[in-house]
Amino acid sequence: MSKGYYTHTRVTDFGPYVTKIILPMPSPVRAVEPGSFSVYVERMDEKGELLLLPKSWMAVDDKEPSHGYIPVTNAYPSDLSGEPRDPGAFVTLELAYGPLHQLASCISAPNGLNVFVNTRFTVTQTKPVKALDCALSGLTYDYPLGSSCPDSEGWINDTSRTSEPLNYGYYIPQTVEPGPRPLIIWLHGAGEGGTDPSVAYMGNKVVALSSGKVQKLFGGAYVLAPQTPTFWMNDGSGEYGRTGRSIYSKALMDCIEDFVSRNGNIDRERIYIGGDSNGGFMTMRMLLDHPDHFAAAFPVCEALYDETITDGNIDSIKDKAIWFTHAKNDPVVKPEETVLPTYGRLISAGAKNVHFTFWDNIKDIHEGFVDTEGNPFEYIGHFAWIPMLNDDCTLDYDGKPVTIDGEAVTLLQWLAKQKK
Repeated sequence: MSKGYYTHTRVTDFGPYVTKIILPMPSPVRAVEPGSFSVYVERMDEKGELLLLPKSWMAVDDKEPSHGYIPVTNAYPSDLSGEPRDPGAFVTLELAYGPLHQLASCISAPNGLNVFVNTRFTVTQTKPVKALDCALSGLTYDYPLGSSCPDSEGWINDTSRTSEPLNYGYYIPQTVEPGPRPLIIWLHGAGEGGTDPSVAYMGNKVVALSSGKVQKLFGGAYVLAPQTPTFWMNDGSGEYGRTGRSIYSKALMDCIEDFVSRNGNIDRERIYIGGDSNGGFMTMRMLLDHPDHFAAAFPVCEALYDETITDGNIDSIKDKAIWFTHAKNDPVVKPEETVLPTYGRLISAGAKNVHFTFWDNIKDIHEGFVDTEGNPFEYIGHFAWIPMLNDDCTLDYDGKPVTIDGEAVTLLQWLAKQKK
């Protein structure tokens, strides 16, 4: 007789993964081995059909049916939340996940945009498990009973009440200092457009901005993650061109204003805007079009070609607080065409509060992801949002720490102190 299972999802530096499966036991268990259960998964579309997905995170055009076994890396008696217990009424299986274990990923891009996929697990017992009063065997779990994702708790999806509505996700601070609170706006990259705003804040680890650590820095902050139906760089042609224009400029500004007007505790003197890649482009677009609206900007691997920025534009933002993040080996958005000349022009124009963390490369330092040789996993250079969202950015373009009143600060510490 089959039983049901629970899943636990983490939003990692490489997106959301099912990292644990939690199994109700017929009798309390005191010990269990990882090899006591096998975990098989099928990744389905909304119609319940098996998806054809890339074999690996880099093999975009090399697709195969998305199903197979996920290695179990750990197993232990637990409670329903997956916390260890002795004895435990549940058994928690920890799964292999990350760039080399994409079967555990909750999202994929079957048609170019990241979407959440339906994961159907079959967990089969392969070795006896000793319970308090018996030996358990022959257990099978093949239907979901529930799921949890603590990283995204508190996030809500909505749509702007505007003439050109945009979907968005948002977070309202749970514990706040007295007085109006700041607003952090995050603009997603090209892969997170579409119709499900959850992708806009879970496709990358944008939920880090609602974590207790970051919220404490800001004394409680609103977070807004708008989503474009296509991509921010769409100038009407439907192509990734070099015009520097976006058909979503008005819709995005209206969305921001609508959100601020419906949340009266937002401090209009402390509205911060940032985003990655396509969203970095749109961060620059909004800053140039509305230089007096934002207290600070933090563009990441920004894709606004410098050739589209006039000297007048530079003059209009040279006194703004801006912190750029990019990697030298970015193969997607080449820094010599975007951030490098723009940063140089701002400094030449006399900018005093413009900073630029320029990474040599982007390697994993938080998740424990490794490559096939066991070395820390190296992402492609475009993934500069990973150190930014982990608040690893501390150095300026000259290699020296960014400081405020003589004290070294991280990007988010710096951001929390900016006002119009």
